[in-house]
Amino acid sequence: MEPEELADSRQQADAAQPVSLAAALASFSELWSPRVVTAVNDYDVRIAKVAGEHLWHTHDHTDEFFLVLDGELRIALRDDEGERTVTLPTGSVFTVPRGTEHKPSAPAGASILMFEPTGTMSVGDRHEEIPAHVDATTGHALT
Repeated sequence: MEPEELADSRQQADAAQPVSLAAALASFSELWSPRVVTAVNDYDVRIAKVAGEHLWHTHDHTDEFFLVLDGELRIALRDDEGERTVTLPTGSVFTVPRGTEHKPSAPAGASILMFEPTGTMSVGDRHEEIPAHVDATTGHALT
C-alpha cells in the first residue's frame, strides 16, 4: 500500500466515532474485498462479505484472526500434519497460525471480521493464481 493510501485508510479507521458493523456491511456489496473499520495499535480490523471460495495462500509473518458475524465460514488448512477443514458458524472465532497455508470458503455466503497487521495483503505472501472474484488488497476504507 502506498503511504498516502495507508494514511487515508488509518485516518478513516482512527476516527473517534463508533462503527456499526451492520451499517458498514450494508455500505458495500463486493465479495472477498475487505473494508477497514478501525485500527488497534498496528492492526487493522477488517470486515468482508464472502461467498464461494477464496484461494490457497500463506501469511509468512503473521497469524490471521477470523470472527464470523453471519453465516458459516470454512477454512481449509494445510500444514506439516496434512490437510483439514475447520467450520465456523456465526459467532465463532479461529486463528490461522502464521505460515499455515489456508483457503477460506463460504458456500452459502458469510460476513466476517478479521484482525491483521496494517498493510497485510488479503492474498498473503505466497498464493496460487488470484481468481478474478478475489480482491488482492490491504483493505479499503469505508465510504
